[in-house]
Amino acid sequence: MTASPPRVALVTGATSGIGLAVARLLAVQGHRVHLGARTEQNVTATVEELRSAGLDVHGSAVDVRLAASVRDFVHAAVDSSGTIDVLVNNAGRAGGGVTAGLSDELWDEVIGTNLTSVFRVTRETLNAGGMGGKPWGRIINIASTAGKQGVVLGAPYSASKHGVVGFTKALGNELAPTGITVNAVCPGYVETPMAQLVRRNYAGIHGTTEAAILERFRAKIPLGRYSTPQEVAGLVGYLASDTAASITAQAINVCGGLGNF
Repeated sequence: MTASPPRVALVTGATSGIGLAVARLLAVQGHRVHLGARTEQNVTATVEELRSAGLDVHGSAVDVRLAASVRDFVHAAVDSSGTIDVLVNNAGRAGGGVTAGLSDELWDEVIGTNLTSVFRVTRETLNAGGMGGKPWGRIINIASTAGKQGVVLGAPYSASKHGVVGFTKALGNELAPTGITVNAVCPGYVETPMAQLVRRNYAGIHGTTEAAILERFRAKIPLGRYSTPQEVAGLVGYLASDTAASITAQAINVCGGLGNF
């Protein structure tokens, strides 16, 4: 009997933090992973790192803010592997401040990176010989607990992640008859390079230290600690499995109790 080919996973923002943990876990689970990030050097280094561990990983640079770059990225994956079975929209950025002082540029950058990119990458995947027409597929969007509640001094970020949750629920219901599930994973505070940047920005706004901000954030979390990228990736790995076939149009927290709805 001929073995079935591995399922192919496409992961954006996959050279650090949650995205890297997701790419590694999916590859360990037997997926062929095609990963992307904005900087080609980082993509190359990450692919080499994961391949050195014996994992089936490929990649190409992508600027998720640009439609043409998204198109090239998705087509590169399809040309390489023939299909996309699992899409993980992870690319994102922080951004905020006093709302009255926010620039149009910052707002557009955050919305474009965190929300519009999810639509574009998903649309391209459905149309480029990826999931379209198949009876099985997984779309997993990395949102945030900030996509369910307001974050003080984080209006652009919170708005973008609310949009991701809404997009996920609408598309999940739309695609349910096809066998493609669509879900959002909503991390709370996760120890990543972006989290460090957020603490630095809040320290500057409040005129205090990053250590003080860290303690302030930890105090909000019932478990008393940040989640790890691996813990977030674990939920992604489950949602990408056959066992999760009846879960769709959901936004599920991984947050140590920070959010409870």
